[in-house]
Amino acid sequence: MPVPAQAVRVELGWRSGAGVPDVDASALLLVSGKVRDDTDFVFYNQPAHASGAVRHDGKTPAGDSVTDTLHVDLARVEAAVETVVVAASADGGNFGRVPGLYVRVLDAANGTEIARFDAQGATVETAFVLGELYRRQGAWKFRAVGQGYDSGLEGLARDFGISVDESQQTQEQAQAHTQAPGQSPVAARAGVPAAVPVTASFPASAAPPAPPSAPVRLTKITLTKEAPSVSLTKRGGTTGMMRVNLNWEVRKQFTGWAAKLGRAVAMHGDLDLDLCALYELTDGRKGVVQALGNAFGSLQQPPYIHLDGDDRTGSLSTGENLTINLDHQDKLRRLVIFVAVYEGARSFADLHATVTLTPQNGAPIDFSLDECTVPSTVAALALITNEGGDLTVRREARYLVPERGVSPQRTIDHAYGWGMNWSPGRK
Repeated sequence: MPVPAQAVRVELGWRSGAGVPDVDASALLLVSGKVRDDTDFVFYNQPAHASGAVRHDGKTPAGDSVTDTLHVDLARVEAAVETVVVAASADGGNFGRVPGLYVRVLDAANGTEIARFDAQGATVETAFVLGELYRRQGAWKFRAVGQGYDSGLEGLARDFGISVDESQQTQEQAQAHTQAPGQSPVAARAGVPAAVPVTASFPASAAPPAPPSAPVRLTKITLTKEAPSVSLTKRGGTTGMMRVNLNWEVRKQFTGWAAKLGRAVAMHGDLDLDLCALYELTDGRKGVVQALGNAFGSLQQPPYIHLDGDDRTGSLSTGENLTINLDHQDKLRRLVIFVAVYEGARSFADLHATVTLTPQNGAPIDFSLDECTVPSTVAALALITNEGGDLTVRREARYLVPERGVSPQRTIDHAYGWGMNWSPGRK
């Protein structure tokens, strides 16, 4: 299809739901079928091209649908670049489990749809080239492709000449081989094999470019005890909305005192966990965002934090969700994200949970919680601080045991020195 616009918005869309992998959009700027160097790859860990012509704008959820958007200013694409490939990768599964996958090209000026391609028939593919914007006789066109890979984003990137950080891939594979029984797959992502295209790949250039000194890191950020924090400021992730998701599963095997707590889960039904946040703003105001007392917060006014509805399934696509408006991060001093048990169990014992923070303009950050070994009903998940303009996320994974008659909220308050007054509330 001809593309008459000077700039376009490319929307990758799909339907979310239980068991549906997360999907990420990416773009590659090609010369003779290959990238010139690793900077010609635009994706969640490298969200903008140096020329300013292509950027990754991030995800937007809407009901049961999600879009991940790329912005391409065709007028600013360098003359040497012949093609801008539009690709997608699945995280935590294959595209056979992603319903309603499509790509749309819209005029960035007025939102008019120029072209749409609905990808169908996917099975084991974990990466796709959905389409490409290309020059033909001085004009831009869009072509649907639908080429799949079973080797993920790494296989796709290598096929176009990207040098991948192999040390990180090797580390992930080692983590996958030592994954504990029942551990969340998000907590220990398996490495991907060498590139094996499911269908024919694009032709390679005769002389691929020499790899740069710093290979591209494809992995998302995983916080651990050894590396517990990351600076959102240094990674350019301080604008737009940041989604915080908590999902969990309960192991079936219990030992010792935890066996009694395990039976409590079976007797009382689904585990009811509530995601909450204590906040302190730069003007000194303090408060809590939680379902208790319907204190759901707001994104457009203080505290610039909003809590979604209650979930009891723990699934990755739903779970408990909280959103932070990072466009107002200059008004945020510190924030403790925590979770409390209300029904279904008397403790976090034998609970496996994963926390994922997804900035709109930055790499997703995730970490798993350690196994609980104390009779805890409240756990601090993450501490977000803004010190000297540096917005930092720190993994806490800290189980606390409230004293008799003390609420989970008071317990978190005391542990982190918030100094608030509390009164009884209900959902």
